[in-house]
Amino acid sequence: MRPVRKLLMVVVWAAVLVATICPNASAQINSNIGTVVLNASMSESLFVNVTGGPTVNFTLAANTAANPGSTTSTILTGWTLKPGRTQITLWAWVSNGTAALTDGAGEKIPASAVSAAASGSGSAGGALNTVASGGAGVPAFITPAAATGVQIGQVRILGFNKTGVTTTTLTWNINTTGVPQLPAATYTGTVNIQAQALP
Repeated sequence: MRPVRKLLMVVVWAAVLVATICPNASAQINSNIGTVVLNASMSESLFVNVTGGPTVNFTLAANTAANPGSTTSTILTGWTLKPGRTQITLWAWVSNGTAALTDGAGEKIPASAVSAAASGSGSAGGALNTVASGGAGVPAFITPAAATGVQIGQVRILGFNKTGVTTTTLTWNINTTGVPQLPAATYTGTVNIQAQALP
């Protein structure tokens, strides 16, 4: 009986050992597929910032062509555009071409006497009466009807620059030869800087 008992114990221990070493094999089971939909959008944007020279002072001399501004103005233009856009144009304009600057008492300096020479972004600039509101190729934002301006920048948009920035430097001058009888006074005016993406 004792040998049978010993044999039975050996068999039980062997079965336990086999069970711990070789677990029962079974096939894998997989769940259904859950999904997450990702949507991302980026809006078009176009901006201008005057990063330097937001105020320019002039010391005018009567009947003199060169009356340079006290500083240059730096314009940063940035964009993120959709496919199909072909160019960005940058403009300097005043709302009244006959009175770019006034003394508040009826005396005025016309836009034809004020120039912004541009460098750095593809346009030369010029006098602030180079284009007039409603003219061919003139942006609709140059309003009202008396408004005039000049293009101060142009960037062609290709596949590699749908997003980008450019810097334009404006050098200012007031030519008083066109207004030789301009009286002594303090004249002020505001030049608008605006960009347009085409088409």
